[in-house]
Amino acid sequence: MTKVVINGISRDANAEELAIIEANKAAALLSATDDLRQIRNQMLVETDWWASSDLTMTDAQTSYRQALRDITNTYSSLDDVVWPEKP
Repeated sequence: MTKVVINGISRDANAEELAIIEANKAAALLSATDDLRQIRNQMLVETDWWASSDLTMTDAQTSYRQALRDITNTYSSLDDVVWPEKP
């Protein structure tokens, strides 16, 4: 048995309860990551025109877009994310 605290009360949880708790944690993390990705994707869409075939992106523009693509490697929550500065 593993001790858990639910609503301020500490008690032993069985395997089924632990599985439910872990599934809820995973679902919350996925939801937060999905929110982060949606905002990141919108920011990329707003700069897609920079990558048009008749334009050449500056190093700053390329770095910004790469930083946006990499943001989910560093952050998993909108509460913690530090967005790169748009050039």
